[in-house]
Amino acid sequence: MARKLEGVTRHASTHAAGVVISAEPLSQIVPLQRPARGDDTAILMTQYDMGSVAKIGLLKLDFLGLINLSVLARCKQLIEQATGQPFDLAAIPDDDPKTFDLLSAGETGNVFQLESAGMRRAIKELKPRSIDEIMALVALYRPGPMAHIPRYIAAKHGHEPVQYLHPVLEPILKETYGVIVYQDQVLHIVRAVAGFSLGKADIFRKAMGKKIPEVMRAQREEFKRGALANGFSEQLADQIFDLIEPFAGYAFNKAHSACYAELAYQTAYFKANYPAQYLAAVLSAHLDHSDKIATTIAESKRLGLSVLPPEINRSDVDFTIEGENTIRFGLGAIKNVGVAAARAIVAARGDRPFTSIEDFCCRVEPKLVNKRVLESLIKAGALDQFGDRGGLLSVLDRLIAAAQRQQRLRESGQATMFDLFGAEVPLPLPTIEVPVVPIATREKLQWEKELLGVYLSDHPAAAIAADLSLNAATCGSLSEEDANSTVFLAGMVSGIRTLFTRDRRPFCAATLEDITGTIELTVWADLYERTRELWSEGTLVTVRGRLRLREDRLVVMVEEAGRYEPGATTLVEEGVPRRTRVQIEFREQGDPQADCARFDQLVTLLQRHEGDDPVVVVVTDRRSRVVLQLPTIRGVTLSPDLRAGLTAIVGAGGIRETPIELTPVEPSPRRGRELGKVG
Repeated sequence: MARKLEGVTRHASTHAAGVVISAEPLSQIVPLQRPARGDDTAILMTQYDMGSVAKIGLLKLDFLGLINLSVLARCKQLIEQATGQPFDLAAIPDDDPKTFDLLSAGETGNVFQLESAGMRRAIKELKPRSIDEIMALVALYRPGPMAHIPRYIAAKHGHEPVQYLHPVLEPILKETYGVIVYQDQVLHIVRAVAGFSLGKADIFRKAMGKKIPEVMRAQREEFKRGALANGFSEQLADQIFDLIEPFAGYAFNKAHSACYAELAYQTAYFKANYPAQYLAAVLSAHLDHSDKIATTIAESKRLGLSVLPPEINRSDVDFTIEGENTIRFGLGAIKNVGVAAARAIVAARGDRPFTSIEDFCCRVEPKLVNKRVLESLIKAGALDQFGDRGGLLSVLDRLIAAAQRQQRLRESGQATMFDLFGAEVPLPLPTIEVPVVPIATREKLQWEKELLGVYLSDHPAAAIAADLSLNAATCGSLSEEDANSTVFLAGMVSGIRTLFTRDRRPFCAATLEDITGTIELTVWADLYERTRELWSEGTLVTVRGRLRLREDRLVVMVEEAGRYEPGATTLVEEGVPRRTRVQIEFREQGDPQADCARFDQLVTLLQRHEGDDPVVVVVTDRRSRVVLQLPTIRGVTLSPDLRAGLTAIVGAGGIRETPIELTPVEPSPRRGRELGKVG
């Protein structure tokens, strides 16, 4: 049965951007079919798979569509509106210091290709100063080549010497510090060593990429024959083949990397120099994605930008700029309103603002701005200038009836009348008195969260942020650098999923939210059993746990949890005080033996200060950055005698104290190096 099934096409699906082109009608060359059910595109698809299409000689092109291009176009438009001057994307300088400072700091949220936690770590270590270096990182951050990122970074900073297996490789690999980065380099190496033409070298590269053992053996032998004929030794030929093998199937071609790097640089440039316009453009490109809107608004606030709620006479369909550092929420991003209704509202408003709720209802198109849309606008606060939200909802049916009546009058030509002088004037609008119907603040905030994706007017966890007795970190302040540390957090449970262990014991995955952002919590079975009453949406809690990095996202493994009570600092008093991160910069002085002796003195001095309150010590030299956890250091700040001893060894300028809200960072096998390997 398995043999009968093997090789049978499982289903028909359309390549996201693949287009087949021919010189004559495709129906005369290849069988076609309608799109699969559920696909709302009107484009026909081939019944042959992509491999067969290529074999019969048809041209396949992959037209990659990137939403980032729309973001750049919208950002350009917003800048031109603000400055009154045309903005030329091609005129962006390729050496802007603010852009490279932003990239070097890892501030790459919403920057094309550089958003993931792994990319942030890599670009912070790389500290790029040219688009070429961004190109290389984009190309290397793929399966296979990724293992060479540390070597590329170390060579770039001069921490490791640039080495070549043979002088013939130097002109090919010099620009990338001796590391193979691009497909093009593989082709040039094969041509230089084995004497292949570039066309034959590309066939060789593709064959290697299939990773079929028999094919690999055949390609190795062919490569060695060419290398031996060119005067290379068999051993060197094997070494060069082993060098290019990991890159053959995975490396980017240089042109592709250049396009991606240019786009990454442009998005970073706008974020560094025009943050309000850029983030407004990002928000406008994701009107239908409430999660993306929530994270981008959180980032906007972290960068010092204000985000104003939707307002019927000020908001456009998209997010817009008001003032220098203020973004106005777009009507098209309100759930249940959508772009079509938002456009109808903006068109009806024109240059004449709505003067009342009756004026609004009678001027908009009721088929587009229906009861559901109007209710959502009211709950989202877009109509607050016309009355209390509770009051507007109480007369919602009357408002809809008035709008429909006005629409019928317009259709019958009775919406206007002639005065004594023959001028045409509109019929007077019916007046609808809007009562005051109090709505609880909590309910209003729930409406905002549901319809806007974020809390704008206030936040249920605002009281926690104002509680100075709490010694907690904030969700938005945590980063991958804090992974493996113990954290104390306080916030509101905004999402909950109940899961089961292998032995069917319940545990939960929850989302903790504060005014700075959100973070994921995992509450294992034992703790979940004891604290089950805490884990429901809207509950204010305090938690202590271990911060972990899981698949590029931060998760807190909760070890203790309690209900938040104003002024209560129980979890803090039990062992999570405010800490100070101490960075000690250890510079070599040129004498290796003396430097090693100084380093030994430094470690001995730190270890003498015993206690239960560790600090984080970062020891830095010119070649490496080592994070040490020394759990025997006393106190949350440096004592005078410890500071004096450290100053005697490293100098006053090499000691820096930074208050933090976390417990010590443990060395990670991916980021740290053993103490014994520090020079």
